[in-house]
Amino acid sequence: MLRSVVIAFALSLGATGSALAQDAAAGEKVFAKCKACHVVDAPTNRVGPSLHGVMGRTAGTLEGFKYSESMIQHGKDGLVWSNETIDQYLSDPKGFIPKNKMAFPGLKKPEDRANVIAYIDQASK
Repeated sequence: MLRSVVIAFALSLGATGSALAQDAAAGEKVFAKCKACHVVDAPTNRVGPSLHGVMGRTAGTLEGFKYSESMIQHGKDGLVWSNETIDQYLSDPKGFIPKNKMAFPGLKKPEDRANVIAYIDQASK
């Protein structure tokens, strides 16, 4: 009985944490840091590539954008953008893909990354 209560409590904490960590409205505010270089709601490139439809896209393959050789090679090696890979990239862009063009140092807070990913996923469809 006690074991069941402990498991249920742990699961409820995990569910609450996930719900709080994926707030698209909060992510839109975080995305303000990205807007100078990226568009999420249209297939328009700026200094950075459009993030419209980025989920499921192979890295370095958006037509009309000139990617770094490193980004192109990561795509050829099988990197596909998903919640997990975008999270890794945003935590340390130069560490995840050395020699890429993005000058932004990344988002250090996991909740900021989760929220901006939720926003990108929602707004880029």
